[in-house]
Amino acid sequence: MTDDDLLTLLHEAADAVYASVGELEDWGLAGTRAGQYKCDLAADAAVLAVLDRAPVGILSEESGLAHPDRGVVVVVDPIDGSTNAAAGLPWFATSLCAVDKDGPRVAVVVNQAVGTRYAATRGGGATRDGRRLSAPTKTDLADAFVGVSGLPPRWLGWRQFRALGAAALDMCAVASGTLDAFLDCTPKPAHGPWDYLGAMLVCQEAGAVVADRYGEELVVLEHGARRAPIAAATQELLEKCMKSLNN
Repeated sequence: MTDDDLLTLLHEAADAVYASVGELEDWGLAGTRAGQYKCDLAADAAVLAVLDRAPVGILSEESGLAHPDRGVVVVVDPIDGSTNAAAGLPWFATSLCAVDKDGPRVAVVVNQAVGTRYAATRGGGATRDGRRLSAPTKTDLADAFVGVSGLPPRWLGWRQFRALGAAALDMCAVASGTLDAFLDCTPKPAHGPWDYLGAMLVCQEAGAVVADRYGEELVVLEHGARRAPIAAATQELLEKCMKSLNN
């Protein structure tokens, strides 16, 4: 499949999620596992109905890994920020990333509450609603507006911070310049690859930088893998964030 084919596929999958959750009347907990909502299950079924028609593998937060031997594996979080979605907070997304032997290749992240679309192709740049993204050039942590996941252990030297509740959108906000950095402050790595791979490609293609807090490889295709992603507008700011968080 070409990059354009993959982009079309990922956009179609995100559209299917929007249609599926738009019909939901009950957004409560599903009762199948801790933290899983009925919108997660509906969204996953919609994603699989689209992706199963293509010659790709699938790694979904909700349904696991299928066809890992195929040349492209689509890593998907059908609803990232499902607690927000269930509570009516308009900050939740569908995150999809097509990964090949060289890493993330094509990504689509869609805020399903308001329709904002981020897309990226490896070597081809990143866009938000069709407009090219260029990350800010912020280097000073003291002047940075930072998004966090988890409870920060203390004030880390930033100007202000927000805990918004959807890592994929938080990281895309770094790519767009809404935030200067995103920090995973959880005591141990808590994000699966579906949470960050799509947004990581968006960040990188916009000129931002992404790393794991503990130096682990971020591109993994294992359902049980957990990482601690950090994104920043610049390498200098990333290093300052990492130093402050890990001290």
